[in-house]
Amino acid sequence: MQIERPNVNHIAGVDEVGRGPLVGDVVTAAVILDPEKPIEGLTDSKKLSEKKRNALAEEIKEKALCYCIARASVEEIDELNILHATMLAMKRAVEGLSIPAEFVFVDGNRVPDIAVPTQAVVKGDSLVAEISAASILAKVTRDNEMIELDEQYPEFGFAGHKGYPTKAHFEALAQHGITPYHRKSFKPVQKIIAEQS
Repeated sequence: MQIERPNVNHIAGVDEVGRGPLVGDVVTAAVILDPEKPIEGLTDSKKLSEKKRNALAEEIKEKALCYCIARASVEEIDELNILHATMLAMKRAVEGLSIPAEFVFVDGNRVPDIAVPTQAVVKGDSLVAEISAASILAKVTRDNEMIELDEQYPEFGFAGHKGYPTKAHFEALAQHGITPYHRKSFKPVQKIIAEQS
């Protein structure tokens, strides 16, 4: 599928990581790439090995014209719901760019409320290099935060499942209850709270 690119200098790509997990912030990134410094191998972050993702994340940080990593907190997710919190985090990422974007491509089927022409691209992380770069930065950032959280709560195994609703995660919740970083508005977490209250 060919994506029509507008004739402007500064196109940002935006993506999020962490809508599905039961724990932690939703993390977004916005990236404006430098056409003079191409980066080989950009694709959907989920299709890359962890080693390749980490290497590409460093290369993106070095070569991009600018990037911004933003987030919405667990409290904001619980207050606003995950969709609205994601849109807020995307808006923060775009508005945090040191070079203003003239056009924004967003992964998915809806766009945040920003004052820049914006287009949603389904499967954009495979189709638009800027979105691929954003997906890689967001995923590496969030995965690293889950690895840090794993050190605080080794019994949960966050380094392995990254907070997603896996069998191991549910077993840990049943055994240990929730952490302060769990999203209390998510049904599986509500269920654990109800069972243990």
